[in-house]
Amino acid sequence: MNIIISNASSDPIYTQIMNQIRQSILSGELQAGDSLPSIRQLAKDLQVSVITTKRAYEELEKEQLIDSVVGKGCFVSGANKDFIREQRMKRLEEKLLEVIQDSKELSMSQQDVIEHLTILFEEDQTS
Repeated sequence: MNIIISNASSDPIYTQIMNQIRQSILSGELQAGDSLPSIRQLAKDLQVSVITTKRAYEELEKEQLIDSVVGKGCFVSGANKDFIREQRMKRLEEKLLEVIQDSKELSMSQQDVIEHLTILFEEDQTS
């Protein structure tokens, strides 16, 4: 597992760690039962605070992506990938509803929102 921290990113470091571990799990790079580096080891490797890595692991555990076993460490959860995907889809839908509400407040049409989304999507693919 290779985690890269970007100081130029607007995302907090713990979020960057979470996102990269989450992506590794959902892509299948990390399998159920695989062990993760200890909180202290990951903090040392990334040269960040133990509190930062602890928060990332706690959030991943809340999402049921990892399990923490006292005295043994953290492991990729055996939770159903479809269930995890469904949870993420629900969060995405909530964010999209917020975008819809904001666009209505700005008097944007559905087509305006789609065009903006298309532009942002294309820009993200080039970076």
